[in-house]
Amino acid sequence: MAKPLKKLVSCVVLDLDGTLLNTDGVLSEVLKGILGKYGKEWDGREAQKTIGKTSLEAAAAIVEEYGLPCGNDEFLAELYPVFSAQLCNIKPLPGANRLLKHLSCHGVPMALASNSLRGSIESKISYQQGWKDYFSVIVGGDEVTAGKPSPEIFLEAAKRLNREPSSCLVIEDSIPGLTAGKAAGMEVVVVPSVPKQTDLYTPAADEVINSLLDLQPEKWGLPPFQDWIEGTLPTEPWYIGGPVIKGFGRGSKVLGIPTANLSTKGHSSLLSEHPLGVYFGWAGLSTRGVYKMVMSTGWNPYFNNTEKTIEPWLLHEFNEDFYGEELRLVIVGYIRPEVNFSSLESLIEKIHEDRRIAERALDLPLYSKYRDDPYLNSPLHSESNHS
Repeated sequence: MAKPLKKLVSCVVLDLDGTLLNTDGVLSEVLKGILGKYGKEWDGREAQKTIGKTSLEAAAAIVEEYGLPCGNDEFLAELYPVFSAQLCNIKPLPGANRLLKHLSCHGVPMALASNSLRGSIESKISYQQGWKDYFSVIVGGDEVTAGKPSPEIFLEAAKRLNREPSSCLVIEDSIPGLTAGKAAGMEVVVVPSVPKQTDLYTPAADEVINSLLDLQPEKWGLPPFQDWIEGTLPTEPWYIGGPVIKGFGRGSKVLGIPTANLSTKGHSSLLSEHPLGVYFGWAGLSTRGVYKMVMSTGWNPYFNNTEKTIEPWLLHEFNEDFYGEELRLVIVGYIRPEVNFSSLESLIEKIHEDRRIAERALDLPLYSKYRDDPYLNSPLHSESNHS
């Protein structure tokens, strides 16, 4: 259940890039190509400086950081046509379609407010089915005198929605967006687009969530989602597999929970389509059978991992290790976001609660039908058909 009500709102104002669309994924690929021509390698180190900025500000940060032999306008002129050709490949972020459909179905007015140019915003959303109809108002960075962190873009959105700023809920991913929303006198929920940076947003934001899947609209007086089932959120099934690798040895030794880890190599694009957190589904071991499974993906903040991990826990008592054996996973639902814990005991308690939720849910017909998915017993070469 949601915590007590924070504040009543009557409309939602959303940022686009990094909040609803995974623009950064496509932009990174384009930047790799362009910087390569200058003998430079895009490593994402400027991501924090470009997120939430206007195109010109972002270009200036990259030109300066990489010492490029061109002006900001020249760099943008080179970038823009290549990036524009890739707009059709930008995917919605996890939970974006679900949220927009939900708010639209309940008649909640929505506005898009982005530092991007108005024409660019309209081009981007034209590739997303139904999105043009969701927003009664769109405000681009070229329609105001100053972009975020100035509050002007959000105040203009409220004005066009015919709402008081205090009745607007802003959903953002960046520091400039958060600053602008609060300066406009609005409630702001942040979904950080840069991992492990939550502490940067916590002081000013009204709430910081891991992904749009974790938004609880009822906290703000908006209609609640009705799609959670016994503590789980059904997802379109997704598939991942590979040989079982040795983890950090903590699962058994420290937690008493023997996980069968998979390498994240080759799975980065798949993982980017799903928020880091706790999931469940079915696990197939080529020589042993199919088992219930609960798994975490992410950084494991308690242990302060520096690399993402995929840690499935097969809910069965095995008498021996099976490192190197082929493990296939069909992930069918989401339980919760990745969170930090103040003690080992609270972490262990939560993991066992995850297990109880997964075991019970996997007996429901909605989820149990995937036990017979052919992927769980198929040879590895067929994996590309599912990813």
